[in-house]
Amino acid sequence: MSAEIKKEIQLQIAHVLFIDIVGYSKLSINDQHAAVEELKQIVRTSEQFQRAERVSRLLKIPTGDGMALVFYESPEAPVQCAVEISRALKDHPQLRLRMGIHSGPVSGVVDVNERANLAGAGLNIAQRVMLLRRRRPHLAFEVCR
Repeated sequence: MSAEIKKEIQLQIAHVLFIDIVGYSKLSINDQHAAVEELKQIVRTSEQFQRAERVSRLLKIPTGDGMALVFYESPEAPVQCAVEISRALKDHPQLRLRMGIHSGPVSGVVDVNERANLAGAGLNIAQRVMLLRRRRPHLAFEVCR
């Protein structure tokens, strides 16, 4: 691991929005690519996404069938972003998403491609919350009460 990358690696509290496309693996390759592009366009038009990106307080991690958006400013940022994405989905009824949100610790790691990346409970729990959505569709509402 280079000294340059090591310097940047430290434990931080992050606010994570994990998103994936429902039924992605059942789509044809062309439809998979189209769905990911559609998702990226919707996410990029979110005001919260744009705000965090402008001040360089957003890390975007592709996951193949979705993405993790890691915000550092406020725990409300991923919630607001998810709300904005949900509203935009009304114009994209064919695109079904699962989303999970969690604030927790993350730390920098160097991935298999020797690139800086993130790992930690902040990401892992956001993904697990997203996956729980399958069994409990109103989980977000229950947690927020």
